[in-house]
Amino acid sequence: MFKNDSLIHDVKTISRVSKLMQKPNLIGLSREELREVFKKVGVPERQINMRVKQLWNWIYFRGKRNFHEMTNLAKSLQNSLDENYQIDIPKIVKKDVSADGTRKYLVRILGLHEVEVVYIPEPGRGTLCISSQVGCTLSCSFCHTGTQRLVRNLTSSEIIGQVMLAKDDLDEWPSDIKTLEPKSRLLSNIVLMGMGEPLYNFENVRDAMRIAMDPEGISLSRRRITLSTSGVVPEISRTASEIGCLLAVSFHATTDEIRNKLVPINKKWNISTLIKSLKEYPKLSNSERITFEYVMLKGINDSDQDAHRLIKLIKGIPAKINLIPFNEWPGSPYQRSDWLRIKAFSDIIHNAGYASPIRKPRGEDIMAACGQLKSATERERKSAATLRAEISTA
Repeated sequence: MFKNDSLIHDVKTISRVSKLMQKPNLIGLSREELREVFKKVGVPERQINMRVKQLWNWIYFRGKRNFHEMTNLAKSLQNSLDENYQIDIPKIVKKDVSADGTRKYLVRILGLHEVEVVYIPEPGRGTLCISSQVGCTLSCSFCHTGTQRLVRNLTSSEIIGQVMLAKDDLDEWPSDIKTLEPKSRLLSNIVLMGMGEPLYNFENVRDAMRIAMDPEGISLSRRRITLSTSGVVPEISRTASEIGCLLAVSFHATTDEIRNKLVPINKKWNISTLIKSLKEYPKLSNSERITFEYVMLKGINDSDQDAHRLIKLIKGIPAKINLIPFNEWPGSPYQRSDWLRIKAFSDIIHNAGYASPIRKPRGEDIMAACGQLKSATERERKSAATLRAEISTA
């Protein structure tokens, strides 16, 4: 049994009420918390459940932010809410659109910090890659975000707000007479694969995803949400029991020696400890496989021996191996594996009975591909030489 002490980080999550925000924000509040809001503005107890349902519909189904547009609320209630509360989401300060249609948003949050959010359109679906922290504490050597210091956790409002601002930009909120079936959605999937380690901000991530999955609002199926972790072992089982979404693991190496350098959290929870926790994952099944993410780094982790070791490690785990060609960024100390090498690696995995798709790089021309995210105002660039020196001494 792991103690919670092992997960404590000296990182503050800004309260929903701050000096920068004079009125409390309703975004990110649970239904029970909204009940308390209505009590404070004098709504009779017998009406509160109805009012919560109405407000939830306006905010998370229709995408409204102006209380005075909520026509089934009495004028006096609209005024009380407007005087005491606000509906506020992060702001898009820059949008880049790739030649392949990928959109990268630079998003400003409280404290004038910034995170990046990526929307990836595909035939029949659209995936939003969202962030959970400003920066990251894990310092994975192949990841651009890992070269940025951790500033703070995002609040639940800032996390679900990324979904809402993307729906704004995609003009996806339904009108009064239109509803969108899931198959017609532009934003159909969420992946927690942006900036930060989601399991080091578990409660806020959990609360935001519960809002995203609520059937009377944004209404995404839990199986359309994937949380990616670098291997925070004590929190993995909670992901199944308290969120219920799909799980992905940033694996990237088949020996502790290499994984210690690529994913330093491995020094705390090594490969055998991580694999044990994954075999015990509560929702494990053939229909809900764990995705092992594996970045292909030339001459580092891409040999036939690595592929065979990987097969042995995941034996007994319903799994898919997602092979990710390395996406280079300024100062990165690695190179992408050659295409023939990636294909040979994939074939070994596939012939062992595991799906081994090779992820097509998306948004490379706007630095929006996997591993390339890093907010503009928090850049603390490290040279390739500095990174190589750190890796060699890890």
